[in-house]
Amino acid sequence: MTHVPPPAEELVLLDRELARLDARRLQLLHRRAWLLSVLGPVVAPPSRPPARAVSGPGPAAPPVWSAPVPAGPAAVSGGRGAQNVLLVLGGLLLAVAAIAFTLFSWGEMGIAGRSAVLAAVTAGALAAPAALLRRGLTSTAEALAAVALLLTVLDAYALHAVALPDADGLAFAATAAAVLAGGWAVYGVVLGRLRLPLPAAVVAAQLPLVLGAAAADASALVTGWALLLTAAADLALVLRGGRLAVRVTAGAGAGCAGPLALLTAVFLSLSAGGVAGAVGPGVLLLAGAGVAAACGWRAPREWAVAAGAVAGSAAVAAVGGVVRPGVPGNWATVVYLLCAAALVPVLRVRAVPRPLGGGVLGASAAVAGWAVLWALPVTAVALLGPVEAAAGPWSGAPEGLRAASGSPAPWQGGAAPVALLVAAALLGWLCSGRALSGAPGAVPGARVRTAAGAGALGLVWCAVPAALLVADAPYAVAVAVELLSVAGLLAWAVRREPDAVTGTALGCAGAGAVGAGLLAAASEPATYAVFLVLAAVCAVTAVRAGALVVRAALAVGAVLCAVVPAVCVGVSLGWGAYGAVVVLAVPAATVVLGARLRQAAVALSVEGAGASGALVAVVVAVPRPPVLALVLALAGVLAAATALRAARRPFAGYLAAVLFVLASWVRLAASEVAEPEAYTLPVSVAAFAVGLLRRRRDAETSSWAAYGPALGVTLVPSLMAAWGDPHWLRPLVLGAAALAVTLVGAHRRLQAPLVLGGAVLALDALHELAPHVVQVFDALPRWAFPALAGLLLLAVGATYEQRLRDARRVRESLGRMR
Repeated sequence: MTHVPPPAEELVLLDRELARLDARRLQLLHRRAWLLSVLGPVVAPPSRPPARAVSGPGPAAPPVWSAPVPAGPAAVSGGRGAQNVLLVLGGLLLAVAAIAFTLFSWGEMGIAGRSAVLAAVTAGALAAPAALLRRGLTSTAEALAAVALLLTVLDAYALHAVALPDADGLAFAATAAAVLAGGWAVYGVVLGRLRLPLPAAVVAAQLPLVLGAAAADASALVTGWALLLTAAADLALVLRGGRLAVRVTAGAGAGCAGPLALLTAVFLSLSAGGVAGAVGPGVLLLAGAGVAAACGWRAPREWAVAAGAVAGSAAVAAVGGVVRPGVPGNWATVVYLLCAAALVPVLRVRAVPRPLGGGVLGASAAVAGWAVLWALPVTAVALLGPVEAAAGPWSGAPEGLRAASGSPAPWQGGAAPVALLVAAALLGWLCSGRALSGAPGAVPGARVRTAAGAGALGLVWCAVPAALLVADAPYAVAVAVELLSVAGLLAWAVRREPDAVTGTALGCAGAGAVGAGLLAAASEPATYAVFLVLAAVCAVTAVRAGALVVRAALAVGAVLCAVVPAVCVGVSLGWGAYGAVVVLAVPAATVVLGARLRQAAVALSVEGAGASGALVAVVVAVPRPPVLALVLALAGVLAAATALRAARRPFAGYLAAVLFVLASWVRLAASEVAEPEAYTLPVSVAAFAVGLLRRRRDAETSSWAAYGPALGVTLVPSLMAAWGDPHWLRPLVLGAAALAVTLVGAHRRLQAPLVLGGAVLALDALHELAPHVVQVFDALPRWAFPALAGLLLLAVGATYEQRLRDARRVRESLGRMR
């Protein structure tokens, strides 16, 4: 049997064993600390955990240390960072010393001593990195290599200052840059582990050709060639591969030299006075296009697209710049646009990579967009120029479109419509898919083709008014052509399914209708003819349209176009405000037509357009209040007729009541009636009887529809009369009547009597108390107003939640009323 000691004895044994283990651990930690002191402090000191509690008798255990934390990357990187800082500082100090020696101490030594010192220092600085690399000291070798490269530059400076003082500075700098670039490149290849010499050689290689051209007093064209050759060499380094630092440095150099070369060529091409002067910049641009295309041939997708865009733009600028001096100034845009269109078939060449071809197509699209923006102002002038004539209508038909637009020939001249048509043809070609039929998988999708077709249609339509303005078409011809274009667009749009092209056609037709209307405003016969034709065309196309949206839009256009001749009838006959009655004929026709149309959306659109015509009639009748009252009453009759249909009753019924009440108020005000109750009370009694009968037949009828017109006809005119009455009898009677109406509304839970009666009662009481309130405020000191306002705000703030709940209860109570 196994002997099991008592618990107290077993605890003592365990404590002794733990003490022995702790002693052994402490011995090992001391040995580890000695080893670390020999190798260097690369391990962080261990941290001490909380002391272990010891229960029971036994010797106290020594402190227990946790396991040592191994050295991580942070410690190593921190050491290397400090090392790099020290090396950089040392290299900078050596460089400063070398520069100071070269600049200030050079003259104190003889020529032999100077040569020996520079040769020895440079040779030593160039040879030291090799020995350091063999010992694994890479960072130190990099620092000394940087100093060595700087010393070679100082050697070149010293050579020019002492041995060749008469040499041309730019020429010597170009030669020195070439020699240094070659020497640094060889040095970097020999010592392949050094990272600095090869990028430094690339930087130095950016200077020889440019400095050589400047030393030879070369022209801007030669300088452009020097920049382009430098950029081509940089791109070759980028595509060749190799170290990342070399490729990044070469790419940065190409990004600076290449655009400078192309911009120089573009400037020279635009400033050339003849074809011969534009050939040289054109060749430079074509060479730049070739370099960009060659770069994009092997570049990744994103860079290939950018290279294709640069190549396409340079090719357009090259060919267009050569042709431009031979054409009039306004036609240069068309020349560039044609050159851009000639780039589209590049995508059909199977050998051309897709990203590169996409960039070329993007350049063509950019040129086309610029040409369209250049030409659109002509269309805007043709359409919106007659606004001045519309401000003073029927001043007489002008001779031509330029006179009607009030502006001379625009600066674009005849090239504007041609540019629009060429851009439209380019979009149409893309829309058909033939432009890209040779490229596998490059045929545009349905959405792209639809968008291209819509753009082509819009550009063709924009070219029509631009051509009329450029040609200074006769007034009648311009009006007829614009009407025909509107009719053609509408007739074509109604035969298609609704899409982007159909929407573009309708939008262009609407803009053309506005332009034709503004143009026709100069002549009375033209105004009638244009708007009647537009109304007829819209009505006919609305009947033939298959899509519901198109039919509703055309129906609205027909009604709006019919309103204008109705307004013109009163102006022609000299009826003034009475012409508003003629305008109401159009809303009356829409009421009848809306009742007969089967499609609810079209009927609602027609009636809404008719309502806008009624609003125009009201505006025309405003100068004559009696006529305004008549127009409001007739509009109320039309609204009541519309309310006979159950679908229109909720809105048209209220509108009819409001119009009738407004008509009565305007009529009383126009007649300067001092006792309006004599006229309003009979109407109110009759309206109240009708409302009561309606409530008996339909208990769900709103109190506003049943009693609102009856109460409003009398209470509001009486209130207006009471506000101007200096006596007390009318306000007293009105207040009593309003109080009775309010109490009846509260008792019967009717919303209209409660709201109208309460509002009239409050305003009547305010009228009576106003003089006394004014006297009280005059008697109060000025500080009383801020004090009262502060007390009011405090009271409202203290009981804000309660007031909010009360307001909600009032709103809910009113909502439950009929």
